[in-house]
Amino acid sequence: MNFLTNILYWVSMAFLMPVVVFLIVSFIGSLLMLGSFYGIYLGRLKFREEIGQVLLDLKEIGESEFKLPNLSGHSRFAASLNEAGRAQWRSVHTDKILADFELKGEKELESSKILIRVGPMLGLMGTLIPLGPALVALASGNMTAMAVNMQVAFSTTVIGVFCGAVGFVTHLVKKRWFIEDLNNLQYLFDLARSGVENDKKTILV
Repeated sequence: MNFLTNILYWVSMAFLMPVVVFLIVSFIGSLLMLGSFYGIYLGRLKFREEIGQVLLDLKEIGESEFKLPNLSGHSRFAASLNEAGRAQWRSVHTDKILADFELKGEKELESSKILIRVGPMLGLMGTLIPLGPALVALASGNMTAMAVNMQVAFSTTVIGVFCGAVGFVTHLVKKRWFIEDLNNLQYLFDLARSGVENDKKTILV
């Protein structure tokens, strides 16, 4: 029995170094994600202003005079609009463009989803693994070794929770932005198609 428990102990201890390395990588990734998130936020401030003006103008002029808006604050949104315009707003093409837009949005959210789950998991592993040596050190009266192991345990917990928090916040806000963009894109596509159909009816009459 002691042989088996010793194997489990050494296997778990072998995971400590990879866990610490992955936690450091996750921490660096979360900092980069925060920087990228701030850049996207600044771009969205400009985009929100532009798309708000476009939607306001469309309510005033009506769907019959729909023109492709000039948007610079959100390149992917603008690219989808331009692609739909080149396809003459046909539903078979706009549906595919919307599906591609949704797919790219989900892909952007994947990094946040991974951080939400992996960060706390690594933090928990980094907390539990050093507790064994810490208890052994406590039993033998080696307070220095116990303090070192407890320091590792608490540090990994903090880093893991921080990574998970960054992933959760960025995922939450990005998902709201993504749904908002998808709704606006769908609205503009429907509006453009209605304008094209009205023009065709006018020509036929």
